[in-house]
Amino acid sequence: MIILRWFLVALLFFIISQYVPGISVASFYTALVLAVFWGIVNVILKPILLVFTLPINILSLGLFTFVINGFLFWFLSTFIKGFYIESFGYALFGALLLSLGSWMIHYLLKQSKDERYDSHRIRR
Repeated sequence: MIILRWFLVALLFFIISQYVPGISVASFYTALVLAVFWGIVNVILKPILLVFTLPINILSLGLFTFVINGFLFWFLSTFIKGFYIESFGYALFGALLLSLGSWMIHYLLKQSKDERYDSHRIRR
């Protein structure tokens, strides 16, 4: 399941780069590497940034989280070869699309997991 999610997020990176003009991913291999680092950054850096920006996040009713996602998206473009973002605006838009797509992937995979569980459950 983790490998499928990794592959789908990489595919999402690649699709976003095809439709957003200011974002480019050189190859699908680059998208796979990008998906790995996106996961690492979201596990390690994002919680730290959320704690440090908690007052701003509370005042903006959580909308500042999109800015943090955009910053992390742009941050990845600084050290991954083959991944380029033209400006922070494109990074913000790409991070928004990535968040929506990741949510959709999570929802669909969870649905299929729930359906498998229901089909194996013994009914009385």
